[in-house]
Amino acid sequence: MSEEENSLIKERRQKLALLRERGHAYPNDFRRNAHAGELQGYYGDKDAAALDAEPVQVALAGRLMAKRIMGKASFAQVKDFTGTIQLFVQQAAVGEAEYADFRTWDVGDIVGAEGVVMRTKTGELSVKVERLRLLTKALRPLPDKWHGLSDQETRFRQRYVDLIVNDPARKVFEARIRIVRFIRQFMDALGFLEVETPMMQPIPGGATARPFVTHHNALDIDLYLRIAPELYLKRLIVGGLERVYEINRSFRNEGVSTRHNPEFTMLELYQAYGDYNDLMDLTETLVRGAADSVCGTRQLRWQEDEIDLGPAFARITLRDALALHNPDLDAARLGDADYLREVCARHGIPADKYSGAGRLQYELFEKTVENKLKAPTFITQYPTEVSPLARRSDLDPEVTDRFEFFVGGREIANGFSELNDPEDQAQRFRAQAERKDAGDLEAMFFDDDYIRALEYGMPPTAGLGVGIDRLVMLLTDQASIRDVLLFPLLKPE
Repeated sequence: MSEEENSLIKERRQKLALLRERGHAYPNDFRRNAHAGELQGYYGDKDAAALDAEPVQVALAGRLMAKRIMGKASFAQVKDFTGTIQLFVQQAAVGEAEYADFRTWDVGDIVGAEGVVMRTKTGELSVKVERLRLLTKALRPLPDKWHGLSDQETRFRQRYVDLIVNDPARKVFEARIRIVRFIRQFMDALGFLEVETPMMQPIPGGATARPFVTHHNALDIDLYLRIAPELYLKRLIVGGLERVYEINRSFRNEGVSTRHNPEFTMLELYQAYGDYNDLMDLTETLVRGAADSVCGTRQLRWQEDEIDLGPAFARITLRDALALHNPDLDAARLGDADYLREVCARHGIPADKYSGAGRLQYELFEKTVENKLKAPTFITQYPTEVSPLARRSDLDPEVTDRFEFFVGGREIANGFSELNDPEDQAQRFRAQAERKDAGDLEAMFFDDDYIRALEYGMPPTAGLGVGIDRLVMLLTDQASIRDVLLFPLLKPE
């Protein structure tokens, strides 16, 4: 903190001390009946004569964002969660003592004002103040209005300041709220039931990822923060809840990047008597609907790319995508693990001895294809080796009825026809357990209870996970996941 900032804070603390002496610090008895944005909406098109003819008395409150002292008349800008409005403050109207107090208030203070809606000679909608109160003294100054809060890490670490001074950031989070609201309405309209599943689990399952571990003192057991709600949601399908969804917080003990935060939000849903083709159709409709609802258009700009959500989304198999984007690849040898290890080595991709051809195909796809999928694209038929919960294809047991949805070079969604054969699932769990024993920290545990649930019989089912954070990034044109999380994980100061 600079010497100037320290001096400003010291001065503000002295003002607060005077307020305490007068017994007026931090009152909580002011009640408003109007908001800035609503006043702009209701009266923004009315001229001065119309406002004078039918006076409107209002009480509003907000943060003081600017003020201009002009002798015995002054102007101030007050901001609440709906917008900003100007206050016109005259000594003759509020009284000499109240006006003198107002002159000492600082930008950042929270104030309450009562008065009449008017329009100034310059045409700006304002409130002609009759009574004015200081509700909260701000002890720290806001960033300079011309430069704002420009340091990215400070913006994330002090999101409360970012939201005060950075209107574009506020609009991103308002859009996020509308996106989540749309998703709920969309799912409810299709007859899905919103449910809740445990966030602390005795066995982490539903994805291949390294979990966070915690400890329950009373039971003296280790528990894991969920990496996905999948296995619990499918237990509900077994129980007869044939369409379920959860907008869930999940946790994965992995690195932080522009696309990854250890704590993130997903939509996860399961539909009995459906397959992965049904969920590709659902995903396409959901993404288009969210764009229509929040953006008002299907033509989006995401960073340097123009993205059109209007035409039918492309659908291509993973093997065909590998061949298309790697012209030197011998497509006939994609089932040869030794050959794929050589290819991976040329691309600098680690390939351990436990990886078969399916995993190597997947690693090669992530490295050489994924970031090229700018237009909305479904990649299908993922290798069985990297899809331990997905149903094998009836045409080729080496691949599964699974898709991932990409747009702007990033994965947005993952879905598949669910594996409901308990014996096949048990064998896949055993293979995952062997990988874990060999040192793979992301491999799955063997979940006996989930196998028992499948043995009671799960109908043919399809499941889908949509990364809400990444969908928000797409629809608000944000490059980093930190820009769409109110409080992203950061290193301690």
